[in-house]
Order: sequence, then C-alpha cells, then structure tokens
Amino acid sequence: MILPRATHVTTARLSGITVAFDGRAALSDVGVEFSSGAMTVITGPNGAGKSTLLEVLAGTRAHGGERSVTGTIAFVPQRAAIPPGLPVSVRDVVSVGAWGRLGPWRRMDAAARVLVERSMDRLDIRELAKHPFASLSGGQQQRALLAQGLSRDADLLLLDEPTTGLDSVSSRRIRTTLREEAARGVAVVCVSHDPAVIGDAEHSVTLVDGRIRAS
Repeated sequence: MILPRATHVTTARLSGITVAFDGRAALSDVGVEFSSGAMTVITGPNGAGKSTLLEVLAGTRAHGGERSVTGTIAFVPQRAAIPPGLPVSVRDVVSVGAWGRLGPWRRMDAAARVLVERSMDRLDIRELAKHPFASLSGGQQQRALLAQGLSRDADLLLLDEPTTGLDSVSSRRIRTTLREEAARGVAVVCVSHDPAVIGDAEHSVTLVDGRIRAS
C-alpha cells in the first residue's frame, strides 16, 4: 500500500554553485531548481560533476553560492558504506532511515516500524529482513538502501546511479518505486546514465565540465 503525502511544495534551489578540488573547478556557477511531484535525472559524461551536484543538494559538500532546500532529505548512495564484516541485518539497515526521521535518541514507535516494514515490502525484500546485509547480492543491497531512504519518508529523495550494474529485476523494481514516489509528491532527483531511468524522468539536467549545458 502506497500512502499519499500531505499537499505541500518542496523546493530545492541552487544558485551560483561553485565547488573546487585542488584548485580545479568541479562545478562552476551552477543554478537549478527542483520541485515536488516530479522526477529529475542529472546526466552527463564521467567527471562532469554530477555526483558533486547531488552532494551539494544533500548538504554534504562544501560549496560557494546559495543553496536553499525546504523539507527533509534522504540520500541513497550508489554503494553501501557498510563494512562487510559488520553484523547488521537488512532490517537494521532499512531502520536507519526511520531513526533519522525520528531524531537522535528517540526510540522507534509503532508508526516508524510500520514504515520500515512497508518500505521493505515495496522493494520486495521483506523475506530478507533477517538476513545479513553483507550476504545480499548487489541488486538486493541497492534495494535495501532505497528502502532505507523510503523509511525516512523525506520530501526530497536523492539517488546516485540507482540502477547501475544491477540485474533486470532489481532495476525494474527501483524504477517503479521512483515513479511512485514522484507521483506521491516527493521531489526525486537522481544521477543516472541508464536510458530507462532517463526515459522515466519528467525533467533532465545535463552537466558538462561542471556547467549546465541543457535543462
């Protein structure tokens, strides 16, 4: 069951964004806006600054220029930053999103637990809930990370290459979920080279050498 969201507008606005690494510009004077209820894909060649732009949106990358984001954010990385030997289950990983939603030092309530279970259902990983996260295939791990993002119940959902290198089943499930989230009123923004993901998006932003070439 996919629950509707409250009616409101989520906006992420970047203006004059500049990021440099070792004196080399990764982003130069980037301005773009994202609103709720739509899926936007960020495209461009390798090294164009796509992931850096996503990090600026997420608030995890220092930058020059102005960044304005209303609402809560969920950031789904391309690969898990979870040590392979860490004994965490799939449910543990997905629950992290709900913890972020509740705030520090607060125990998960019944509503948060329901959201975690529903998020796993939507990504078809409920039967894997007790399995060690490290034992999952790459596609299953990526679905678990997206379920973690869903359990945050955020207004802005950011994803970095969500379907790259995945099996067709996982790729299709993730694409369906992203379309559903946009239809619920979430602002969905993802970096992708996948033609299927690009075809699903209402909007696209193309970066070349750290500058927007098309939008």
